[in-house]
Amino acid sequence: MNFNIVKQLATDLNLAIGQVKKTIKLLDEGNTIPFIARYRKEATGRLTEDKLRELEERLDYLRRLQAKKKKVITAITEQGKLTVQLKEEINAATSLQDVKDLYRPYKQRQKTRAAKAKEKGLEPLADLFLAQDITTGSVVERCQEFIDPKQELEDIASILQGVKDIIAQHVADQPKSRKLAREITFDKGKLVVKGKVDEITEYQTYYEFEEEIGKLAPYQILAINRGEHEDILKVKVVTLKEQIINNLKAEFITDKSIFKEVLEEAIDDAYHRLLAPAIAREVRSYLKEEAEEHAIDVFAKNLRNLLMQPPLIDKKVLAIDPAFRTGCKIAVLDKAGQLLKTTNIYPHEPQNKWQVAKEKLIDLITAYNLDVVAIGNGTACRETETLVSEVIAESLPKLRYVIVNEDGASVYSASPLAREEFPKLDVSLRGAISIGRRLQDPLAELVKINPKHLGVGLYQHDLNQSNLEEALEKVVESVVNYVGVDLNTASSALLEHIAGITSAVADKIVSYRHDKGEFTTRQELKNVYGIGPNRFTQAAGFLRIKAGDNPLDQTAIHPESYQVAQKLLAKIGFNASDLFNQEQRLELREKIKQVDLNDFVSQLEVGLATLQDIKEALLKPGRDPREEVSQSIFKRSILKLEDLEIGMILTGKVSNVVDFGAFVDIGVKEDGLVHISELSSDFVKDPLEVVAVGQTVKVKVLEINQVKGQISLTMVL
Repeated sequence: MNFNIVKQLATDLNLAIGQVKKTIKLLDEGNTIPFIARYRKEATGRLTEDKLRELEERLDYLRRLQAKKKKVITAITEQGKLTVQLKEEINAATSLQDVKDLYRPYKQRQKTRAAKAKEKGLEPLADLFLAQDITTGSVVERCQEFIDPKQELEDIASILQGVKDIIAQHVADQPKSRKLAREITFDKGKLVVKGKVDEITEYQTYYEFEEEIGKLAPYQILAINRGEHEDILKVKVVTLKEQIINNLKAEFITDKSIFKEVLEEAIDDAYHRLLAPAIAREVRSYLKEEAEEHAIDVFAKNLRNLLMQPPLIDKKVLAIDPAFRTGCKIAVLDKAGQLLKTTNIYPHEPQNKWQVAKEKLIDLITAYNLDVVAIGNGTACRETETLVSEVIAESLPKLRYVIVNEDGASVYSASPLAREEFPKLDVSLRGAISIGRRLQDPLAELVKINPKHLGVGLYQHDLNQSNLEEALEKVVESVVNYVGVDLNTASSALLEHIAGITSAVADKIVSYRHDKGEFTTRQELKNVYGIGPNRFTQAAGFLRIKAGDNPLDQTAIHPESYQVAQKLLAKIGFNASDLFNQEQRLELREKIKQVDLNDFVSQLEVGLATLQDIKEALLKPGRDPREEVSQSIFKRSILKLEDLEIGMILTGKVSNVVDFGAFVDIGVKEDGLVHISELSSDFVKDPLEVVAVGQTVKVKVLEINQVKGQISLTMVL
């Protein structure tokens, strides 16, 4: 373990060196972040999952930086140009960019103008010009001896051009030149955008647009980049070029030299031909990376909130995937999400079998004693909502319905997983099942779909897809392990996100369950091929077994801590079987609340952090953390756009959060927008600090555009 990296991490993240060393050791041993965060708190000093991921990313960067330094030092050494000072500068560099800048003068390039001039033998002359030691005589005299027709150096002009090319390359390659140009451009530069077309487009805001580089919002950068890619916008970086050139001249030129004029011309060329385009590319690349990183972060936070939506416990559901011409697809699901029946109704155009559809719904709901209707929010949603609301008003007053976001349902329906689950069903009917299950257990159903298709975030198709998928996978992994999964009911799509479980192992768990029956203990998991000691250690704490042989298997207590939990229970006069005993449960909880864990640390030979987690698990055995999130909005009657009035106060659910505000589903066809300025009476910098996807909010109608179907809302009531 490199101590310099440990020390740097401790400084960067404001952590103790011991914390960092132990955490790196755990990571290098192959432990997963969820496992370390939950079950190795003593070693890490209670580092959160977010902090652990930050440490892991920074560790990876520092290791890549270290490897890059070694590679660069080796390359320059092989050229015989490594000095003691240069080596010290490389080793002292704190970023990959610094190392690249230091290596640039020694980087082997293709045939540049400077390289061609050097091949003609002009490098000694260029060095003479740069040294600026000669204060008398003329430049022409110094060039005369380099005339060589064989090298295409037939006159003084061609010689001077070659010399200036070498000097320009030298100036542009110096780390101090790039630093100077970079700092002024980033600090004082602007992004200037012009429209390349006359017609109205979604990019019209940017047809005459300029903004300081440091003040550009991420969504503006992403929109501008897309407009440029579609050849609608022309973009350039504008900076204080005279200031940069003058600073470069002051850096490289002395007043005494006879070569001053040539050097000035070379420096002008260095900036305009080499430095400016390179720095402009850096600016655009930096802005793109920063905007993408921000957009991915927003997407990830929205996804987390979406996956954390609470399940609908013990409710039978009639799910409807609405459509016009092809009819509405119906799926009837039991309390566990198992399919009971599928069918179709045709209430809308062109069939218009409205009354027949109502009667069929009533028959199904009555026959299966269904509790709630889930309606997908796609095409024909509001028309189908009218149908269901009529059924409730006329025949089934106790029934409720919910509008369910169906983004990605069609992707799931056509996936290999859906074909495997329902091989005999039509694609559209699989979509209805997915809609119903999303209401019953959002996490279990949504993990079956690539997160990019779930309708949260902004400009996701323009982002670096590899970075996006990696970030979203971390969110899914985090949520799945935070919530925990039922080992006997979880699909392979859900199991593969558990710490230590791969897709192949998840399939083996499902196959074992199919062949051997339900698991009765966590220990039985070791019988599954591919589950060795290490994999079991990583995964076991996140897998639950309800009504199994050991009550502790229903909790988040890791099997390695069972003895500690049992000893703790014994010391207050209880055992594990009392955890789910209704008669003993209340008394047990009161006794546990009163326990001072500091008294047990030495007795039970375990860390305080682990004991606190065990106590929490014993207080709330079988707890689902999603229960703390607001439930879906259940309705009886429909609200139409025409029913809205300015000033009307409504309850809605946040469907998406972006930089400029939040979209809220208030029950009409289009979601309303709460602009960032209307999220709070206080100034809001980041909408995610105020609202979250899935959150239930009170809003007031500010504006209604009937033609465009746009609704402006405020949360400042």
